[in-house]
Amino acid sequence: MKHHFPRRWFLLFILALLLLAGCGSRTPEDVHPTVTADNAHVQPLTEDLDSDQATAQNIALASDQVLLFTRDISSGAPLRSAVFGVYPVLPGDVTENTAACANDTCYRVDLYNFATNTTYHAWVDMKQGKVLHVNSQEGTQPDLPPYLVKRAIEIASTAPEVIDALGFNPAPDDPTMPNVKTALNQTTCERSRHLCVAPTFLIDNSALWAIVDLTDEKLVGVRWTYLGESAPAGITQLAVESEDVFEKYCQQTTSLERNGWSMDYDLTSSDGLRLSDVSFDGKPVLQSAKNVDWHVSYSGTDGFGYSDAIGCPIFSQAAVGAYSGPVVDDLVQDGEVVGFTLTQDFYHPDWPQPCNYRYQQRYEFYNDGRFRVVAINLGRGCGDNGTYRPVLRIHLTPPEGGFTFAEWDGVAWQDWTVEGWQLQDESTPFTPEGYQYRLLGADGSGFYLEPGQGQFPDNRGDNALVYVTTYNPDEGDADMVTIGPCCNEDYQQGPEKFINDPPESLAEGDIVIWYVGQMHNDATPGSEFCWADSVVENGEYVNRVFPCAAGPMFVPLP
Repeated sequence: MKHHFPRRWFLLFILALLLLAGCGSRTPEDVHPTVTADNAHVQPLTEDLDSDQATAQNIALASDQVLLFTRDISSGAPLRSAVFGVYPVLPGDVTENTAACANDTCYRVDLYNFATNTTYHAWVDMKQGKVLHVNSQEGTQPDLPPYLVKRAIEIASTAPEVIDALGFNPAPDDPTMPNVKTALNQTTCERSRHLCVAPTFLIDNSALWAIVDLTDEKLVGVRWTYLGESAPAGITQLAVESEDVFEKYCQQTTSLERNGWSMDYDLTSSDGLRLSDVSFDGKPVLQSAKNVDWHVSYSGTDGFGYSDAIGCPIFSQAAVGAYSGPVVDDLVQDGEVVGFTLTQDFYHPDWPQPCNYRYQQRYEFYNDGRFRVVAINLGRGCGDNGTYRPVLRIHLTPPEGGFTFAEWDGVAWQDWTVEGWQLQDESTPFTPEGYQYRLLGADGSGFYLEPGQGQFPDNRGDNALVYVTTYNPDEGDADMVTIGPCCNEDYQQGPEKFINDPPESLAEGDIVIWYVGQMHNDATPGSEFCWADSVVENGEYVNRVFPCAAGPMFVPLP
């Protein structure tokens, strides 16, 4: 049997080192972790930090506000906790709770509590030398620090079950995707209750997934997926310009005015391309919009796959990075320019080879005031039985008096009075125009929400889960870790965590819409969808792409 093992993780590691070397002197020995009796149970990061990051970590771990969350509430007993990352606060991260970071240098210290399966973000103001704010995300895990990636590879590569399945002893650099979070039913990894990842071994046209539980530090299962037939990758025009992209689009906000539309945008650490302060003909439309997660499941029964994040190419938690900037194009329909698009590409450098991913965000703005928020998958992934679920967060600017949110019941509009969620399926009623929801302001302005039913390009129906929550700046204004498990088949995709118990009233009218489309890939020749491949044309390999897209259209009320 011939073995194919990608070396891209090693190459990306070298690239990252070169880029970091160009971003300033790295002197981790200048500032050491400050260990006290109060924080000795919290494992600090000890590698790949510069002096500012190390100082920010020390400030966080000296804060009672932070350490409170690393102990049992009743007894005060220490709980296993660790710092997973220290990241510079980017423009898109600043909220009303961290407003000082608009002018001061700030860092976000990500801490994970293994016992409660909760991520805590501590926002550190370097000028003031203190923690400004701490917020939490229950049932989530930050991206892994390097030492845990190495530990996952070690567990996977030395597990007897993996060696038996492969038929040989794998090398440490054999697995791909060792840092991407996963799940597996009937184990402690089910619904991401523990911190679990899936180092994946590529063997010819198949992939062996080694599901590793890093909470218990053990292998919990192995699974095979079929990758489909593949050929060598064609030459692409995708340029790896990580540092340039980071400086132009991650560290600063870009403004855009076109066709009556005005907006700002920036690349986030792991929530894709974020729009903010969007207006049309001078009237505010959107507070913000972004792509929080991609959940990719390869089994409806075993429940394994990946939770992907998209974002900046360096100093980032994104599993799939942006290596070029956003592109603005005319939006043409039937030969007529009807608006424009803002598109951002995210990809693995070895795409479209198996176990490599490519995503796009596309924002469509029409000359008549319509707009659409779109998530696109361009394949190829780690199997031919994948379901892709992008998680979109859309916060419309409420008019004076707020919005009333309503659904169409087949006869009339029915108002929602409290937070909730709903699945679009075969029984869902739509208006004759295809509208499912309405946002109505006190002044009569607002929008209809039109989901995908196959009427949009590269769309076979969104089958979307829609969640409506009251606005809270701690629930997504700043960059978020992956908020949901990869592989749940039901409504538990992450946004349901922000529906309070009991659900909050929507009376104030400042609401957030979370939109989760569901797209199943297809590798059948002639019917490809959510797929990509390399084929021979004129004696050369070229890439063929079969995108799938999901996302709602917002149509102004007449």
